[in-house]
Amino acid sequence: MQLKTPLALAALALAFTGAALPAQADQLGDLMARKELRCGTFADVPPFAAPDVKTREMVGFDVDLCNAIAKHWGVTAKITPLSVEGRVPEVKLGRVDVTIANLAYTLSRAEQIQFSDPYYLAKEMLAVKATDAGTKKADFTGKRLASTKGSTSELAIKLNNSDPLTFQDTGSVYMAVQQNKAVGMVANTMTITKLVNESKTAGVPLKMIAEPMVYQPIGVGMKKDEPALLAKVNATLLAMDQAGEINTLWDKWLGPNTEFKMVRTDKVVPFKDLQFTPLP
Repeated sequence: MQLKTPLALAALALAFTGAALPAQADQLGDLMARKELRCGTFADVPPFAAPDVKTREMVGFDVDLCNAIAKHWGVTAKITPLSVEGRVPEVKLGRVDVTIANLAYTLSRAEQIQFSDPYYLAKEMLAVKATDAGTKKADFTGKRLASTKGSTSELAIKLNNSDPLTFQDTGSVYMAVQQNKAVGMVANTMTITKLVNESKTAGVPLKMIAEPMVYQPIGVGMKKDEPALLAKVNATLLAMDQAGEINTLWDKWLGPNTEFKMVRTDKVVPFKDLQFTPLP
């Protein structure tokens, strides 16, 4: 049997050590290889993502955005409905590649996952009964306000020094106000606009307080330490924005000819160019 020199033994040991080390993660490479973008969306929050009443397939702005990004990459999108509070953990654990679910940047979320450049700036708005005398958010300090659990709406309530009452879905939040369990409800502008309009013909009429509770940039959530995936998402969002694709999707679900009647004026810009105070 041939004896190995110390140098040869050292080289052999190094080879075994290197083989034992895990390869550096590359989520972008993995998804491109399997030709599938695993995309987490809301489970039932129209117009972002909800089951179609006829086909039961997931539809909405966020679903279309997932499919559009996947098309740009030459892969298919696999839509995975998530709860509000599941949006960060599922992408953090790698069970989905991206979360596109009206996900607002907050300091606590940024410690767990990374965010793409925002594709619009959202507002958290407060709706109360139309007969309520309050006209600004300070009028509801210390009062009980409802929101979905684990959302930035809940954070906005706490920042206003109000008392949060949380539920798993927006429908329960709305009913809490209708049933006098809460003085008002906090949600994004689109949701509040829709529910205020619906309340005029069914239930107790609501009104939207004009002063926003908070402003928040909305981006795509991804697992940390995946620079290639982050760069790819940012480049794709910018290209789609410059081509007018994001505006087209926006107008389909949220634009002037929808019940929300909202015009998208935001552009995809780097976070460093934004001036805002992040939520905790």
